[in-house]
Amino acid sequence: MSTELMLLVWSTTLFGGYVGVQSILYRMQHGIDFANSARDGEGLPNLWNARAEKALRNLIETYGVFVALAVATELSGRSDGFTQWGAQLYFWARWAYLPLYLGGVQYVRGLVWSVAATGLALMFFGVAF
Repeated sequence: MSTELMLLVWSTTLFGGYVGVQSILYRMQHGIDFANSARDGEGLPNLWNARAEKALRNLIETYGVFVALAVATELSGRSDGFTQWGAQLYFWARWAYLPLYLGGVQYVRGLVWSVAATGLALMFFGVAF
């Protein structure tokens, strides 16, 4: 199994981590009973819940691209240094991004986001050229 495909498999834990953190913070703010209801009259999220929701949305914006590039790499047999480094950069930067977002760390968070985006670009160039 290629590095890219292995990281794709392990990225389900990444996705689960983001969803889990958001879910826990949501329930801490609103309570389990409300979370299990139709959520009518929800109100605004508190600081932690809002950050967790934004971090999750940010992951979702790039996750499909990572999945597509990892699958394309595997199917095309084009795994190389670019795609392997790109997958590693994306995967680990996305793990680092969540606590930075929750902690409100501004500039480092943006840098880490850029590292993840660079990883996707490396994967793209490794597969496409």
